[in-house]
Amino acid sequence: MPAFRPDRRLGFLIVTASTLAWSTAGLFIRFIDLDTASVLVWRGVFATLGLLAVLLATQGLAGFKGFARLGRTGWLYTFISTAGMFLYIGALTNTSIAHVSVIYAAVPFLAAGLGWLMLGERPPASALLACAAALAGAVIMVGFGHDGTLLGDLMALGMTIGMAFLIVIGRRSPDIPTLPAGALSGVIAAVVALPFATTLHPTGEQIMLLAAFGLVNSAIGFSLFLIGSRHLPPVETALLGALEAPVAPLWVWLVFNETPAPATLIGGTVVMAAVIAHILAENRRPAPT
Repeated sequence: MPAFRPDRRLGFLIVTASTLAWSTAGLFIRFIDLDTASVLVWRGVFATLGLLAVLLATQGLAGFKGFARLGRTGWLYTFISTAGMFLYIGALTNTSIAHVSVIYAAVPFLAAGLGWLMLGERPPASALLACAAALAGAVIMVGFGHDGTLLGDLMALGMTIGMAFLIVIGRRSPDIPTLPAGALSGVIAAVVALPFATTLHPTGEQIMLLAAFGLVNSAIGFSLFLIGSRHLPPVETALLGALEAPVAPLWVWLVFNETPAPATLIGGTVVMAAVIAHILAENRRPAPT
């Protein structure tokens, strides 16, 4: 992506916008009455078209050279992203939106731990405390809540671990052409899911919803995340992404009246309190000179 003058407030707004775009996934899944494989095919098609349009608009034809310089790390990024797509859609269709969102809120803490193990970046004490609090919230939500399923929760956990790896890989290799990698992920997901899809000729209304799903939730959300993350520290970027946890169930509750169970609300509140506390602690930290 083209370079931007560092501006923390702008980065905050852009990453928050990307979080809002990602938070619509559960809403689209509830609207689109298709099997998981069919959703993956069409979401992959429209997400790829959207990302290619962003690539062309921001980098011109030169941006397509990124496909030739992915390298082993870029392909690893692509395959993890593809697996994350399958796990994400599978989790949304097999457990509650609230469970997926709150489990996903653990991404920044997993990324901090992986960064410590793989890159030697020791997280601050506030991050470790927030990690412990978020883990407690997830235990409350998954262990005592009854509005999710074990399979769906495990898929959400796998997707969350995959996202944490993507953050660490991106931090370790910042020159990865992430937009081409994201576009390839959409293509691979569509091709793999195609033999299992039962609806290759959806109705006009379904096509519109699938197009909005791929463009808004995937292409726009991913692109805004890449742009906004240039203006913020990686941990704060991931933490802002974790704010999806309370927003995603809110959309579904407003439209479909899908009310989370009390344990889910309590666990989600604990996770969100950990996220907010860590953000406040990081903002009070003096800037390096």
